[in-house]
Amino acid sequence: MKIAVYPGSFDPITNGHLDILKRALAVFDKVIVLVAYNKDKKCVFSVNERIEMIKDAVKELKNVEVDSTDGLTLAYAKKAKACCLVRGLRAVTDFEYEFKMAEANHYIDKSIEEVFFMSNSEYSFISSSMVNELHLSGVKIDSLVPASVIKAYKNK
Repeated sequence: MKIAVYPGSFDPITNGHLDILKRALAVFDKVIVLVAYNKDKKCVFSVNERIEMIKDAVKELKNVEVDSTDGLTLAYAKKAKACCLVRGLRAVTDFEYEFKMAEANHYIDKSIEEVFFMSNSEYSFISSSMVNELHLSGVKIDSLVPASVIKAYKNK
């Protein structure tokens, strides 16, 4: 069974994230969406809120698990017997960051590959930070995020 881990902060999960996830499911037998705790990032939603939003957003998808970690993503992937990490790329700036991260991960553990999916053009401008900013500005974001995110914002 080919298992992949799709790590990120997912604060909140967007339709762009879901597009990458669905495409990864066409390649891997199982994908674990891993909510990573990043102490340097000020998040709008708690880890538990993000997990619940994601679980609701993926409930119709088969072979998806949702989990979290406050440790190294590679350590989690190794424990989960994953062969790959899934990452999405929207722009050149994403590539630069992801390239450095992939090299660091490869330095730590050469047995886990990184697989990159290019963002679908309709989602290429969407980021969690942008969604949060648009929401705070009163812009309607329904077409950018799953319904679970809209519900979570209303409960905040």
